[in-house]
Amino acid sequence: MSGVDGFLELFKLMVDRGASDLHLRVPSPPVLRIDGMLTPLQDLPPITAKDVEMLLDRIATPEQGSTFLREMELDFAYSVPGLARFRVSALRQRGTISLSFRLVPFEVLSLDDLGLPQICKELVLKPRGLVLVTGPTGSGKSTTVAAMINHLNENDMRNVITIEDPIEYLHPNKKCLIAQRDLGDDTKSFDVALVHALRHDPDVIVVGEMRDLATIATAIRAAETGHLVLGTLHTIDAAQTVDRIIDIFPADQQQQIRLQLSQVIEAVLSQALIPCIGGGRIAAFEIMVATPAVRNLIREAKTFELPNVMRLSTKNGMQTLDEALADLVRCGTVSQEEAMMKTSNPDRLKKSLGVSTCGLEASHSGWRS
Repeated sequence: MSGVDGFLELFKLMVDRGASDLHLRVPSPPVLRIDGMLTPLQDLPPITAKDVEMLLDRIATPEQGSTFLREMELDFAYSVPGLARFRVSALRQRGTISLSFRLVPFEVLSLDDLGLPQICKELVLKPRGLVLVTGPTGSGKSTTVAAMINHLNENDMRNVITIEDPIEYLHPNKKCLIAQRDLGDDTKSFDVALVHALRHDPDVIVVGEMRDLATIATAIRAAETGHLVLGTLHTIDAAQTVDRIIDIFPADQQQQIRLQLSQVIEAVLSQALIPCIGGGRIAAFEIMVATPAVRNLIREAKTFELPNVMRLSTKNGMQTLDEALADLVRCGTVSQEEAMMKTSNPDRLKKSLGVSTCGLEASHSGWRS
C-alpha cells in the first residue's frame, strides 16, 4: 500500500462493496468480510509490518498509541470525514501488528429500514426495566440498539446516557438529550460509569456490554430504581441469557438475583445474522417478553421451560429463533442450509419448517455489529 492514501482507498472500497470488516494482517493481502464471508483482495500486494505500523501511528491518538505499547492491544473509533466511522481493533501477532476495521455508517438506519421486529418500538419507549439484546459477535447487536435509541430520540424526551467500548454510532440530540461515554477515553470501566450515570439524572442507560458481575448487578439495580436499561450480552438465546446473568453471581446470591431479575426484565431479543439468497444479510430474532408466566419461570429457576412458553405466546409478540429461521426459509429469503447453521436444535427447526408461515419482512442491508 502506498501510504495512508492507499488505505483510504481501501476504506472507500469497504463502503462501495458493502463490506462489514477490513482485516490487515502481515503478510497477507487486505481481506474484506462481505455478507459474512472473508474475501481476500488478491490483486493487492501483501500487507507489510511497516504498512500497519505507519497506519496505526497515523489514526491513533498519542494516548491510544501509549496504551497499545503498554497493553499490546487496543480498541478505538476512527472517522473518515464524509465516508464512515470505524471500530478499530489492534493487537500483536507473531511480532507484528494486526488491524481490524468494523464499518459503522454515519447514518443510523431506522427500525423499519432494518426490518426489525415492531416490538422494538414498544420496548425502547418503556419507562423503566431491563431490555437485553443478545447474540454472538458480529450478529448485529450494536446496529439494533442504535436503531432503538434513534427511535426513542425521535419520539420521546428522555435523558440518555450510553457507555460504549468504543462509541460506534453517533446520536445527535433530537427530542432526547444524549451523552455517549467511551470506555478508555471518557471512563475507566462499565461498572464505575454505571454508578456515576445514576447520579446524572438519567431516564435511559445503555450498557454496551454487560460483561462482569459488577456491571450486571449495577444494571439490575438501575432498572429497579426506575430507569430503562438497555444492555447487550454474548448469548445465543433467551434461556441462556437468563442463566448467564444468574450464574455470574455467587451461589448464595442467586435466588435473590432470580427474584430481582424476574421483576425488572422486560424482554430479551436474541439475534443471528444470516446470508440471504441473492446477497445481503438479514437478522432472525428470538423474542422473549416478560409476561407473568415468564417472570414466574425465571423466579422458580425453570428457564428450560422458556422456549415452550415463547412458542405458545405469539399473541404477546414472542417467538423462538427456530420459528424465525423457519419463516425466513419458507419466505425464500434464506436457504435451509444457512438456517441449519444458525440453529442449536436442527430437529426442532425441521419441525418448525413444517408448520411455519411467511410473516417476516426481509431487509438485506445495513447490518453491522
